[in-house]
Amino acid sequence: MATGMIVKALSGFYYVHNEEGLFQCRGRGNFRKRQIKPLVGDHVEFEAENRTDGYILDVFKRKNELIRPPIANVDQAILVFSAQEPDFSTLLLDRFLVHIEANEIVPIIIISKIDLLDEVSRKEIEEYKQLYEKVGYAVLLTSTIDDDDGIDHLIPYLAGKVSVVAGQSGVGKSSLLNHLKPDLAIETNEISTHLGRGKHTTRHVELLKISDGLVADTPGFSSLDFINIEAEDLSDYFPEMAEKASACKFRVCTHTSEPGCAVKQALDEGEINHGRFEHYEQFLEEIKNQKRRYDR
Repeated sequence: MATGMIVKALSGFYYVHNEEGLFQCRGRGNFRKRQIKPLVGDHVEFEAENRTDGYILDVFKRKNELIRPPIANVDQAILVFSAQEPDFSTLLLDRFLVHIEANEIVPIIIISKIDLLDEVSRKEIEEYKQLYEKVGYAVLLTSTIDDDDGIDHLIPYLAGKVSVVAGQSGVGKSSLLNHLKPDLAIETNEISTHLGRGKHTTRHVELLKISDGLVADTPGFSSLDFINIEAEDLSDYFPEMAEKASACKFRVCTHTSEPGCAVKQALDEGEINHGRFEHYEQFLEEIKNQKRRYDR
């Protein structure tokens, strides 16, 4: 028996990699009864008589798992947002950040296409960069991804990590992957002028070796509802609020109308950004509305 990581799943086969190479495996027969579905990114125990005839015997405990793309044990998410075409949206970025924080994944924010901006818009993007860096996130600004060497600043972040690429449609996620690994030749699509969004291309999930790290070659994290997030946990996924929440008068505090709220005090004193807090309130109301619908 041996251990390794699933780096590709395709047509019922799982491709497991370890220091000895790549092994094509099938899942053990009782996995279905135990409701276990091996995922790309899983650390597994397997046995194989040769490189093409192996069986996965056990799947080790995961630290997280995503639905889209179906992948486990992700360390970081590379969030690609454009400054223009489509326009940069802090609301959508904060929605992504909440989901990523909830899955204990480290985000890296890339704002692309800054070469398309005028001076005023460029200054605004620089201010957003400072805002998210103050929260504690890494933020990289790049020119049009298709031909930008600035994206190479991302490479040091990849080493030793399992990464997924996510973000707005039409911002160049596939172009980013093609830039990092040119032999991929992932199909890219122009933004639909009518809909203002990119077209989607379905692919199997595979972890690719890029700069001493592993990167999922399918842009993902497309499920952005709050079904699995509880209202009382939401502030945990805003790091600047989580830092203050322990000083609130009430242990369970929604930071809306409770007295003695340290988060509201920090907001009034300018330590928490008002735009981010408004997004928190919007998400909180969305979660409460979802719960009301499910409780009927």
